[in-house]
Amino acid sequence: MKTNVIYNENCYIGIKNIPNNSVDLVIIDPPYDIDTRRNRIGYNRIAKSILKVENTLLDHNLTESYDFSLLDELIRIMKKVNIYIWCNKSQIEDYLKYFVDKHKCRYEILIWNKTNAMPLYSNKYINDKEYCLYFRKESKCNPATYEDARTVYTSPLNARDRVLYHHPTIKPVDFIRRMIRNSSNENDIVLDCFMGSGTTAVASIMENRKYIGFEINKKYFDISNARIEKILEEKELWK
Repeated sequence: MKTNVIYNENCYIGIKNIPNNSVDLVIIDPPYDIDTRRNRIGYNRIAKSILKVENTLLDHNLTESYDFSLLDELIRIMKKVNIYIWCNKSQIEDYLKYFVDKHKCRYEILIWNKTNAMPLYSNKYINDKEYCLYFRKESKCNPATYEDARTVYTSPLNARDRVLYHHPTIKPVDFIRRMIRNSSNENDIVLDCFMGSGTTAVASIMENRKYIGFEINKKYFDISNARIEKILEEKELWK
């Protein structure tokens, strides 16, 4: 499979074409499964959350899968377990069971602290953070600076990027760049199965890494490639 390419296909199918032990780092932001209480047998909650298609993000139908093979595929293709996964609070326990209990990984919980979260707090706390779990096994985590070593990234929601790239759950590119710097080396391969508007690819380019991406939504696939083309032009100007 070629690097520095985003494939406009279902990652559940496309990942089968990636060779064993060939990817250095995985960063994924799967659609969050808000209602996970109905099916708690085994690891089905995680499988459902990763493979579920949310109507707010995708313009077409995709058959849901309730097995656990996607995470097993990610384990297969990584040289060593080295993966960042964005998730919501209800999913943390199941990810820990899979990666820590089953695969004996070390882990860290990173947080994006949003300074301008919506002021909705009737009978609940403000939704001012998102979780990103980092799992590794024998791979090194080497922050070069105090700032890169921090587990909390603080920034406002970037309304400009949301409008510019038309994606409602876009993540801060600087935070993704930090993850890539800390957990990979130059020319390593970074995989993102849910590329969205292309943030992981852009961050990989900026940090001199190769990338492989999957994005099933044609709209976001096109946005990602346009964004990549622009960052490559800017990088050439920097030279």
